[in-house]
Amino acid sequence: MELLKNYPTEILVLLFLIVTFLQSGVDKITDWKGNLSFIKGHFSNSPLKNTVPLLLAIILIVEILASAFMLFGMYQLVSDGTKTYALLGVELSAITLIFLLIGQRLAKDYAGAMTLAVYFVTTIFGVYLLSK
Repeated sequence: MELLKNYPTEILVLLFLIVTFLQSGVDKITDWKGNLSFIKGHFSNSPLKNTVPLLLAIILIVEILASAFMLFGMYQLVSDGTKTYALLGVELSAITLIFLLIGQRLAKDYAGAMTLAVYFVTTIFGVYLLSK
């Protein structure tokens, strides 16, 4: 458990967010058609209906970038205490969640929007910890 010795909360928040966003990104890559089909249906009555493939690609790219920054940032945090890349990854995660919240609200999926709050609170806590 040496990994958790100096920055236990930061590492655990990073691991939570890495699992969340890396899994989501990998799922989009491995099942692009299925995800696209589901999202098109979800947004069929929203102003975003004609831009779903582009928006899904943007979300995918930001999720993968955030995960990569957090992975490298976690290594950096453990090896020399530097928080720069971890913070950047967590900030990208927060931006992704805001994008998703906008989409859920426009699709009038208020329950789905509400579930994003749990992820957002954890993410903002990570921003707070890593920006100190």
